[in-house]
Amino acid sequence: MERKNIYLCMLAALLSCSDSVKMSWTAEHMPNIFPDYAGVVIPPNIAPLNFALKDSADETRVVFASGEQLFVVKGGKQGFVIPDSKWKKMLGAATGKSIQVTVQAKRGGEWMAYAPFSIQVAPEKVDSYLAYRLIDPGYELWNKMGIYQRDLESYTQTPIIENKMSGNNCVNCHSFCMQNPDKMLFHMRETFPGTILVDGDKIEKLNTKTKETISSLVYPSWHPSGKYVAFSVNTTKQAFHLNDKNRVEVYDEASDVVVYDVEKHEIVTASNIFSKDAFETFPTFSPDGKTLYFCTAEARPIPQEYSEVKYNLCSVSFDPATRAFGTQVDTLYNAKSGGMSASFPRVSPDGRYLLYTLSGYGNFSIWHKDADLYMADLQTGMSRPLTEVNSDDVESYHSWSSNSRWFVFSSRQIDGLYTRPYIAYVGEDGKVSKPFLLPQKDAGFYHSFMKSFNIPEFITGKVKVQGRVLAIKAKEDKGTDVRFAK
Repeated sequence: MERKNIYLCMLAALLSCSDSVKMSWTAEHMPNIFPDYAGVVIPPNIAPLNFALKDSADETRVVFASGEQLFVVKGGKQGFVIPDSKWKKMLGAATGKSIQVTVQAKRGGEWMAYAPFSIQVAPEKVDSYLAYRLIDPGYELWNKMGIYQRDLESYTQTPIIENKMSGNNCVNCHSFCMQNPDKMLFHMRETFPGTILVDGDKIEKLNTKTKETISSLVYPSWHPSGKYVAFSVNTTKQAFHLNDKNRVEVYDEASDVVVYDVEKHEIVTASNIFSKDAFETFPTFSPDGKTLYFCTAEARPIPQEYSEVKYNLCSVSFDPATRAFGTQVDTLYNAKSGGMSASFPRVSPDGRYLLYTLSGYGNFSIWHKDADLYMADLQTGMSRPLTEVNSDDVESYHSWSSNSRWFVFSSRQIDGLYTRPYIAYVGEDGKVSKPFLLPQKDAGFYHSFMKSFNIPEFITGKVKVQGRVLAIKAKEDKGTDVRFAK
């Protein structure tokens, strides 16, 4: 209480030399704001965290203070719109420290101040761009969709590819090699089908269905060398519940894991990741490229037993020089003993931590309300639920920043309908801080924007290739056939 009084006295002194108003009283509680940025940890290169006071008031103001830096923002229809120049200057001064935020409100001719809250500014930056697909939340239609990139240091969003350029087809599964915006791939389905692979100025269209595989290549993960990409191949079906908290059900009737050789246009695999007796899916490489993680479940009759399918989280060694897989499969999460089902394994670029999702059954956890994030320490072998980020609704797809200090994940915690991207900080000690919602210029953006943010992926810069160039490649190129190596 004494520290709080000292802070308020300092704040009053600072405000006496600026655009100040006389406070009639100070509340003991913090303000009810949206988005909730109280107590979050942010990078020093993030766009202003605009927010709005949810309580009604005649006038509102907010005071930002850090050290000798201080500025005031008046509230408006879009909430508190923080000036970019003042925000950047304060972030520079507060890096490794904190920003004190005091919201003030005027009602009935009197001003009051809420209890202040803090925003911690981490010393480490986040990758400067975030790529994601914007889609309707139901998945049954794809009339209008696209893959976009957002400059995290501003609010600027630009398209990588929009399906209006390619016959309103489905574009999906964008993936980047080690967060490199110049080395990426994505799929096109239905009209002009194929996989588009971008490597600098080189653009390839691939025809990835072979007679030996049950489908075209699906869920990708780049090898750190860029010479390989691990994929699943899946026979996927979709159903809709009439009376269930999980509105959409997506399940595999069969699935396997393969590795694509980028230079030789060949697919390689092994019997322990390519079997009719098991459903293998969601492969991902370790940062050193010597381990392949994947999810696997005992094959069951589908759809009759879809809710009984539970996936283990496993790993197998991989030799990049010979393209050979190890014979031993290690289990990191055992579905039989744990009782849940694993999906979306992702290893931090420093090789220390593995993020994954657990839900009650199946692998399409982005529609399962019980889906939560878990993190395994690969040095100690210990795993724990990320209570710091999990909510009562879906927390699912996630990816790491290149410096391993940040991860982004999709969550339906606001309304249970749309996935939005949240960013969380991971300290060197493995502690995870309260996540923050991707900031927008209008604080009310997420209440009116009716698209889901799908597959958020950090990238270290802007994707430069133009969407129309990608679309022309898809439409005019017959594509290179991928071979299955014997």
